[in-house]
Amino acid sequence: MLHIIYGNMEKVAYGPRWFKHSYELAWFQDPFVQEMIAEVDNTRYVEGYIFDSPVLGPIPPERLSGGVKTLIMIYERTDKIFDATSCGPNCAHMLLEIGRRRDVTVNLHYFMPMKGLEPFEIEIVNAGKIVRTVKEYTLCALDSLDKAGM
Repeated sequence: MLHIIYGNMEKVAYGPRWFKHSYELAWFQDPFVQEMIAEVDNTRYVEGYIFDSPVLGPIPPERLSGGVKTLIMIYERTDKIFDATSCGPNCAHMLLEIGRRRDVTVNLHYFMPMKGLEPFEIEIVNAGKIVRTVKEYTLCALDSLDKAGM
């Protein structure tokens, strides 16, 4: 399940920095990681440490977007809480999919829209509630952001 904590918190990891210092070749060979990269960055995994971007051409993993780097870290390092604020709204679908596959907790500092992504199940940790609809999510997330001073 996906668990979201809104607002500032201590000991939260920044995905792009963790990615830069810890990515592994095996991660890129995982079909789900390849799917995330294709959906979020419109980039295709080629082989080894080479990706094909329609905008940048052949690129190394370091040139992937901050959002997809963070998603990969959330998926691969479930022992940490990552700040998913670097993930834009285009990452929402994949964040939900990670939560369907693994139990993960993320930190957010903004309202990430989930419109059109139902069905889902998200725990808003701040409120201690599990939400299953866009309406429930929106009301609970915005209330949690407000209470967190965001």
